[in-house]
Amino acid sequence: MCGGFTCSKNALIALNVLYIVVAFILIGVAVYGRAASLVTNLPIVGGILACGIILILISVLGLMGAVKHHQVILFFYMLILFLLFLIQFSVACACLGVNQSQQLTMAEQGWSRVDNSTRSNVQNTFVCCGFDEEVDLKDPPPLCENANPRCCTTDPNVCLCPGCLNKLQSTINYAFKLCGWIGLFFSFTEIVGVLLTKRYRNQQDPDEQLKATAIFPGQNTFTY
Repeated sequence: MCGGFTCSKNALIALNVLYIVVAFILIGVAVYGRAASLVTNLPIVGGILACGIILILISVLGLMGAVKHHQVILFFYMLILFLLFLIQFSVACACLGVNQSQQLTMAEQGWSRVDNSTRSNVQNTFVCCGFDEEVDLKDPPPLCENANPRCCTTDPNVCLCPGCLNKLQSTINYAFKLCGWIGLFFSFTEIVGVLLTKRYRNQQDPDEQLKATAIFPGQNTFTY
């Protein structure tokens, strides 16, 4: 078991390097989730992105505290890391808890908010036309010839490709599940970091102990 001072120090440094890698993974996944949806605003996915950015900053703080064995830095690092665990765990659970009905509502609201140039981009990206029959009657999509020529017939108002509803919904569902499972998995590593930091703070640096013994040879030194 890694119980010594040096081992705890190296383990904490390695864990913070891992956090930096994890943070970039979370940022990449969140960016993919936002880009894949195109027409929707996904605040939960934005929360994963924020967690990734904060985790990078916290990792730098943890590396400083681990290298210097600075009690104050380690305390605030441990506190902030625990708060980040609570946030990331909650956001990940929220991502996994979004059902298809809620995804459909978000996709429909997003489609109704954006302009025709964004809709054309969606239709070209997913090779589809319009949203669905009910929504398209209320809010007509851009003409097929301006949006996706591959789906056009001789009539610019007639499109051979299906609506974008199913493709958008499957993409949003994949983005939520991907963000949720990755966020949930890595949130538990933050608890490991909290416990390891607590242990490391309560261990005495052997170099400092040797210095204290050299200065006060007749006194005993105690660990705290």
